[in-house]
Amino acid sequence: MSYFFFFFFFFNSSQGTNQELSDVLNELWKLDVNRMKPGKDYKINLQGKAGFVSEGSNNARDSARAPLFSYVNENKLKSIDTYAHFINLLDNYEMSTGVAEQVTKEELQENNLFLDAILKTEVMKCAHRYLVSKGRASSDPAKFKRQLYDIWFKLYRRDKSGGEDSCGFEHVFVGETKHGKEIMGLHNWVQFYHQEKHNHVDYKGYKARSNKDTPDEDDHVLNLQFSWNGLVKPVGSCFIGVSPEFEVALFTIVFLLSDERVTNVKVKVDEYLLEIVVYRFGYSIGTSYPKMISSNNRDF
Repeated sequence: MSYFFFFFFFFNSSQGTNQELSDVLNELWKLDVNRMKPGKDYKINLQGKAGFVSEGSNNARDSARAPLFSYVNENKLKSIDTYAHFINLLDNYEMSTGVAEQVTKEELQENNLFLDAILKTEVMKCAHRYLVSKGRASSDPAKFKRQLYDIWFKLYRRDKSGGEDSCGFEHVFVGETKHGKEIMGLHNWVQFYHQEKHNHVDYKGYKARSNKDTPDEDDHVLNLQFSWNGLVKPVGSCFIGVSPEFEVALFTIVFLLSDERVTNVKVKVDEYLLEIVVYRFGYSIGTSYPKMISSNNRDF
């Protein structure tokens, strides 16, 4: 099988669900012992279905008077190393693109402590073994860590008018704005919860593909609408309750297995049929997120 045909077949969504990748991601799912349990470690309040928002508009009907998160076990967030180190990174970035990032020695250390923490988990060890088997990562743990650093933390210029103003971690997990007019990224539930807690985020309601595919409060993936510091994101998506190491592992695998600028792959993880989307920015991640297609063990 040629190199081109392998990658075309492996990632072409028209082929349906990618079984090999689904198997790998389900193994990561089983190993994710730090995943929070819905109804026990956190509770979400879905409320109403979000309405349509026209492109460029920051006016959205609020179909959710209460926050999305009604409870999160903060003691657990603080006591699990990967969450604790992840949270330390959330205040390290300038919100707006075009403003060059200034990385301090303390922030560099925080980046490395986070990578060290997730690399100790069985989730990341499994991801590393798989990538080595595919020839997409070195078996040397130190080299793999440097590879992860470049993918997630290496700064690049997202806005051509400024300096190095962005990185994969900031965009995906923290979120940023484009010229103060548009929300970009912010696909992480811990960041969403923290921003909501401090009244920076206003959850507007859930987004469903159809009336037959409405989410429930035990779902670990959600398509949603929200405002952040006054700007509206018409449709966003994120995992709910999963650990930082699970997301890093999943998105890293999809990123490294494809050389395409944009990769869309359909997988079934646990009971969820998802489309995983990853944009490449050179040797780094531009953005990555899951899109819920269906759930609740429906026939696909």
